[in-house]
Amino acid sequence: MSIKRHADFHTPTLVRSNDGWRTLLNRSTAMTLAIAWLVSIGVLTVGHDLVADPPSVAVAVGVFLIVLAAIMVAAFGVVHQAEELAHKLGEPFGTLILTLTVVIIEVVLISSVMLGPSGSTTIARDSVFAVMMIIINGVMGVSLLLGGMKHGPQRYNMEGASVYVAMIAVLSLCTLVLPNFTVSTSNGSLVPAQAIAVSVLAAALYGFFIYLQTGKSRALFKQPSHAQAIFGSVTTADISETRPDSPSTAAVGVGRGELVRRVLLLVGTVLPIVLLSHDLGIMVEAGIAASGAPVALGGVIIAIIVFTPEAITAVRASLADEGQRTLNLGLGAFVSTVGLTIPTVLIIGLATGQEVILGESNANMVLIAVTLATSIITYFSPRTTALHGAVHLVLFGMFAVLLFAP
Repeated sequence: MSIKRHADFHTPTLVRSNDGWRTLLNRSTAMTLAIAWLVSIGVLTVGHDLVADPPSVAVAVGVFLIVLAAIMVAAFGVVHQAEELAHKLGEPFGTLILTLTVVIIEVVLISSVMLGPSGSTTIARDSVFAVMMIIINGVMGVSLLLGGMKHGPQRYNMEGASVYVAMIAVLSLCTLVLPNFTVSTSNGSLVPAQAIAVSVLAAALYGFFIYLQTGKSRALFKQPSHAQAIFGSVTTADISETRPDSPSTAAVGVGRGELVRRVLLLVGTVLPIVLLSHDLGIMVEAGIAASGAPVALGGVIIAIIVFTPEAITAVRASLADEGQRTLNLGLGAFVSTVGLTIPTVLIIGLATGQEVILGESNANMVLIAVTLATSIITYFSPRTTALHGAVHLVLFGMFAVLLFAP
């Protein structure tokens, strides 16, 4: 069976296909699985003894680099499988699969650090804020800069972009800023009633967003035609006029058997990351404590590990003049991060009694406000330019400076 799309762009239907494991399990995929699983098994069997307290610097660094390399290899493998599904299913399903896969990895890493020996209370906040700065200002800045320099002003769906910006504003302000101004606590945390409310509202809003993105409002997240991009108006009634999908965004069909096999490969590549995340979290915390580095660096490391493959994909999309796919990857990644990570972490905190501090520092709240204002200007313009990218990169530079010199 393979998925094909009808002219109305509604739910895909299936026809027969005969693809097998031999086609999917190529040398690259097999090497990725072998490396990830061998390191996972090794760490689970002898790794704990190698990092026994107190380990030598050489042993600690060596084990950290091996675990980090295995997680990065697995992460790229996960993104490869997700991209294959993206190519088969088309937009916005493909990008959504990629984004959700990456966010699941992030949630696992954050949870492992939060529930680790030190019980970090700020790792969720630090990670989400780092994702905001790295993705919205860093990755999108590079994408807009390089894409603009190569192709000139780039087109995208302005109505879809406005939805992303609205989601980012509400979710980031309610989770990273508002906790600082409640009277129930004084340290930026939430009392149980507030945590439950924030979790339910954030998850419900994200769920409704996904429902619309994959349903009646799907047209808002597809590349518009030239005329629609100029006038900045694309509605579900205009879907038949959207620009034909590029080779990387068009749905080419996927067999039902192939779909199941690719999902199994995806799960098989994600599992080593889950198994290794606890040890990586312990080593990151120990390294930060030993070096005297800023505590927030742990969140930055997690964000970089998790979103590097997706960041590369976003930059490639911009260089291919796929403006809307770049937005779906970049802005969609942060929306998914806040919409899924914060509720999950708050629920874990309630279940385990672990305090979760979400409120950001004054300087970081200013960066959030300026990032939101700049994003409104950038994505409410008919086309993005290289200058928009340069402005976002300046904000990313300020984030890097304040990380080490707050």
